[in-house]
Amino acid sequence: MHSRTRAALLPLLFVLTAASPAELKQWQKQADRVSITRDDWGIAHVKGKSDADAVFGMIYAQAEDDFPRIEANYLTNLGRTAEAEGEKAIWQDLRARLYVSESELQANYKASPDWLKKLMDGWAAGVNYYLATHPQVHPRVLTRFEPWMALSFTEGSIGGDIERIDLGELQKFYNGKQTLAFEPRDPERNGSNGIAIAPKITRDGNALLLINPHTSFFFRSEQQVTSDEGLNAYGAATWGQFFIYQGFNQHAGWMHTSSGVDSVDEFAEKLERKGKGFCYRYGKECRPLATRPVTVRYRTADGQIASREFKTWRTHHGPIVRGTNGRWVAFAMMDRPVTALQQSFLRTKTRDLADFLKVANLKSNSSNDTIFADDKGEIAYLHPQFVPRRDDRFDYTKPVDGSDPATDRGPLHTLAELPSVTTPPNGWVQNTNTWPYRAAGPNSADPKRFPKYMDMDGENYRGVHALQLLTNSSGWTLEKLQAAAYDSLQPAFVDLIPQLVKAFDALPKKDPRRERLDGAINILRTWDYRWSAGSVAQSLAVNWGLTLRKALNAPTDEPGNKVMMRLGRDTTAEQKLKALDTTVAALRRDFGWSQVPWGEINRFQRISPAIKATYSDAAPSIPVPFADGNFGSLASFRSMPRDGTKKWYGDYGNSFVAVVEFGNRVRARAVTAGGESGNPTSPHFNDEAERYATGNLRDVYFYPDQLKGHTERRYKPGQ
Repeated sequence: MHSRTRAALLPLLFVLTAASPAELKQWQKQADRVSITRDDWGIAHVKGKSDADAVFGMIYAQAEDDFPRIEANYLTNLGRTAEAEGEKAIWQDLRARLYVSESELQANYKASPDWLKKLMDGWAAGVNYYLATHPQVHPRVLTRFEPWMALSFTEGSIGGDIERIDLGELQKFYNGKQTLAFEPRDPERNGSNGIAIAPKITRDGNALLLINPHTSFFFRSEQQVTSDEGLNAYGAATWGQFFIYQGFNQHAGWMHTSSGVDSVDEFAEKLERKGKGFCYRYGKECRPLATRPVTVRYRTADGQIASREFKTWRTHHGPIVRGTNGRWVAFAMMDRPVTALQQSFLRTKTRDLADFLKVANLKSNSSNDTIFADDKGEIAYLHPQFVPRRDDRFDYTKPVDGSDPATDRGPLHTLAELPSVTTPPNGWVQNTNTWPYRAAGPNSADPKRFPKYMDMDGENYRGVHALQLLTNSSGWTLEKLQAAAYDSLQPAFVDLIPQLVKAFDALPKKDPRRERLDGAINILRTWDYRWSAGSVAQSLAVNWGLTLRKALNAPTDEPGNKVMMRLGRDTTAEQKLKALDTTVAALRRDFGWSQVPWGEINRFQRISPAIKATYSDAAPSIPVPFADGNFGSLASFRSMPRDGTKKWYGDYGNSFVAVVEFGNRVRARAVTAGGESGNPTSPHFNDEAERYATGNLRDVYFYPDQLKGHTERRYKPGQ
């Protein structure tokens, strides 16, 4: 299982220095069947004769806006990042290559239905045509895209299931030692709010949908994609993918939130010697351990390409990813690229809930809850559909005994066996990366009827906030839903700040902290727990809350929801006061005094096109009034000091935000963090920053007549 370095230098794979004349001619013909209209925000409205033509134009437009992010996503998912970034990325690539290989992806492509092959062909043609017509663009590695590559990246959420494999442990197992330090996996559910409201509680009798993903900034492209075959989807597409991941069409809309379902498991395998190799115990058998050779290529310090070879191991549960307590641990996750890509695309063409559920029956969504609404007035909370049956006697949050057949994953649950909710009588559904058991208030699924692996995270403060806004509500409009998405209450502080004040009031009269903290406590004592750019209390509370969370010292693998919901209960009065002492001292050190308005600390800045952004206190930035969603703000903005800065700059949270009304005509408003283009010379690099920071959503131009007077440019790919 140990690796070795090969001294010989190797050529890059998949390299084509120039497209052949025949290919160029074919791509030009396809480009002639596509039009791209850029509106006055730089957003591409793509029209193709067929779905495949639309996909061609969709990826071409994405490449115009930010080709480096497209390439980066495919380097990650193909396991080829080390070819661009060097030896440090070998373990990330090895993790990907436990599941993907050129031969397997090619076989999956050949096994795909013809309609899906056409889409993959159009996708590859579109990005290759972009490269052929933009010789000034120099890919780091991928100078040629093949149709089968699309099957490596089929699900558009941030942080896929595979990222739960710990890179440090993977390196230790396959390298024999751990030599690099890796950032710990973020236990937070990676974001998002979704709310759907039925006509019975809206003012105008139309269903409404809030689309509010929380991701790293600039993670997706905002686009509209239409064809003569019925495609007409608008929303956010993850860079490099040919489907709208979160958005709507003329009849229906869908919003995905990261789920707390347990669909990833680890199995501790009991190994025995068998001849010169190993077998693993499974019941009364000892099954042969399968092997898979993997060659990871990496760029050397002098820019050449070398390779490293690994002999990886696997059982019927999955690949071996680490060792623990004398056993090898196999990792089990969904690995269904063909049906996953089908499901991701087909749902963008659904017309109503029955249609959407038919697509969901492909059961290739493992990690995303869905909030749905349509123009028939139907709304739904849908649980992830890839949920293997397991024996609830076992704790699958930890490695289970792989030698016991009773721990095996069984057939997938049917859709009827999931804790979903469709068109409940209360007239609303919501999810904020929380359990499904409050998705529709009292009309939610009953947790007693479902196995515990259906949710491992529980409630969070954004969920508490959403329930307060929705319960017994009525008179909803598009404008009211937009206002709710930016409601400034933070329920965590409603719980936590009174505990801090109580601890302060209980201090002995001669305690020196009474004088030192009196000013901060008086500000917090009368606070309404709402964020604003001018709020000093907000600055104190967020600094204090983050410091207190560190003091809790929760296990690194504990879900963030559970950590936050026990933060007040499981910290002492002394810890709460010490955290405030630390906060006041830090504000004085960094800003000269402790009474700093939140907007002076919390900033949005986009000054670099780099995927790993840089920040500077000397460069322009703007205040952001909303805050970290962990404290219950629905509008989320995670910020922190960066290298060399005292101000806090955000890089994660609200990204694409939209509110949609499904009437006789769809009406929608939206905003994207920063702007549509990744080119700093473009007027659309940062033209939405002020709107983003203030929650001032712009009108969406969904119909051709709405583009009149708002068209910046209309052209065909290659022009």
